[in-house]
Amino acid sequence: MLSHLLLEPFREESVRHSLAAVLALALSAGPIGVFLMLRRMSLVGDAMAHAILPGVAIGFLVAGLNVFAMTFGGLVAGLLIALLAGAVSRTTELQEDASLAVFLLVSLALGVVIVTANGMDIEQLMGFLFGETAAKMNSDKLLVIAGNATVSVLALALIYRPLVLDCVDPGFLRSVSRAGGIAHLTFLGLLVLNLISGFHALGTLLGVGIIIIPAAIARFWTRDITIMIGLAVASGVLSGFAGLLLSYHLGIPSGPAVTLVAGLLYIGSVLFGRVGGVVWRAFPGKHLEA
Repeated sequence: MLSHLLLEPFREESVRHSLAAVLALALSAGPIGVFLMLRRMSLVGDAMAHAILPGVAIGFLVAGLNVFAMTFGGLVAGLLIALLAGAVSRTTELQEDASLAVFLLVSLALGVVIVTANGMDIEQLMGFLFGETAAKMNSDKLLVIAGNATVSVLALALIYRPLVLDCVDPGFLRSVSRAGGIAHLTFLGLLVLNLISGFHALGTLLGVGIIIIPAAIARFWTRDITIMIGLAVASGVLSGFAGLLLSYHLGIPSGPAVTLVAGLLYIGSVLFGRVGGVVWRAFPGKHLEA
């Protein structure tokens, strides 16, 4: 019975594609989520996740359910929204988070109008918003997600040092190097890239979950950034694997399934995490005495 529950789904090629995609996404999204959290940009990531919808919808309008067209459209829309929000905050008195919130709402509304007004039925719309039902994915989506993950990991390795310095001491980074601005823009591009991968794997509304929630889980277990990234990746892999099994056996969309599993891990971390967890705060260990 246990073997049937754990292994039987992966006899189908489309489910294996889903598993490979989630593993690749966890590998690239984990580090992005950690830096989002450390830079206090988690809500920015959520806003950007919805901001890509019009571009994806226009890609659908032009080429139908073509993965590559929707990916290109989402990439252009995400980068455009990030640049527009930054421009508004720099030329007016409105803060960047407020301008992002406005663009988020307008983008989400525009994207839904485009896809519903141009022939997408309710079943396609559900998959569009919440991910594939029964954790089944085609090879084109897997190819895009794997390519995005490769680019993300390589680019993140190049900007890792300035990103860490910007989280720890941005003033010092500005005094010794001009790499901070380039690293920030590159990081926003990588965020958009991973949001598009999350959209293909888990739907546009919940794809950001595998970026943000594993990072929050890791934060309750360590203060070391390197270990935090490793824990975030491991949490994403576990959430993805268990969520896909849940999606397959219950016939529900993959986005909510993976997000719910990650949410359970988050609750466990809130309760039992060694760094600020409820239990550890309620029953602290003995301190060394002088």
